[in-house]
Amino acid sequence: MSTQTALDDLQQEISVPGPGPDRLHLVDAPFVPEVRLYLAEDAILWWARMEAAAGRSLPPPYWASVWAGGQALARHLLDHPEIAAGRRVLDLGAGSGLVAIAAALAGADRVVANDIDPYAVAAITVNARANRVRVVPDGADLLDGVAEADLVVAGDALYDAGLAARVLPYLRRCAARGVEVLVGDPDRGHLPPDGLEPVTAYSVPTTEPAVDSPVRRVQVLRQR
Repeated sequence: MSTQTALDDLQQEISVPGPGPDRLHLVDAPFVPEVRLYLAEDAILWWARMEAAAGRSLPPPYWASVWAGGQALARHLLDHPEIAAGRRVLDLGAGSGLVAIAAALAGADRVVANDIDPYAVAAITVNARANRVRVVPDGADLLDGVAEADLVVAGDALYDAGLAARVLPYLRRCAARGVEVLVGDPDRGHLPPDGLEPVTAYSVPTTEPAVDSPVRRVQVLRQR
């Protein structure tokens, strides 16, 4: 699927809102109310409806929910804007674009939000517009290279072992080149035993699907 097709789909969804948990609505992001996002009350129902309409499989709509690691990282950037101000920022695995938008609001010079899902790239586009910030969406797989940035932020990018096995070496390479790296992680079990040092932690209200607790403890960590 092309990014343009995904963007057309989302713009159609936004232009014809409806009642019910399977629709997208512009809401304040939980824990980060400075940012507004188009989210689904129930992303699984939204996914099912869109797949039925398309008549084919679509990628899981991770971008249609806020994730605890991204919430904590966005909160941290807005509470400490000097981290992003005047810098080139890459948001890796950006999903909805929450962390990228927070970096832009904090005064970053240039923000790139990267995600390989065309719908996430489309969501980043419409969410950046809704917040009146400039964020450059990027749908490429960047994990074999090194970021051209001053700061890389990765909120909840270690949610499974296979992805962590690619993301962690990428973050280490970036740090070795002098790029500051910040990770938001709610202890999904894939943090390395060394290499990342805690900066702070937050108790984050979570709305992500299939979570058994309304609050998660999330660490913000820095790559050594």
